[in-house]
Amino acid sequence: MRITEYLRETRAEMKHVNWPTRKQAIAFTVAVIGISIAFSLFLGLFDYLFSKGLALLIS
Repeated sequence: MRITEYLRETRAEMKHVNWPTRKQAIAFTVAVIGISIAFSLFLGLFDYLFSKGLALLIS
């Protein structure tokens, strides 16, 4: 009983969702991938610099 009510209410709520267009979804996906790559390069650069600096301090 309760599961059917839940599914019915969920279906009704899903009709209110404003889904992005295909163009928007592609643009958002490209933006997320681009930001992720840029951030990983940024962190990788600092990791490299800190590890080289630490190696200089230790040796």
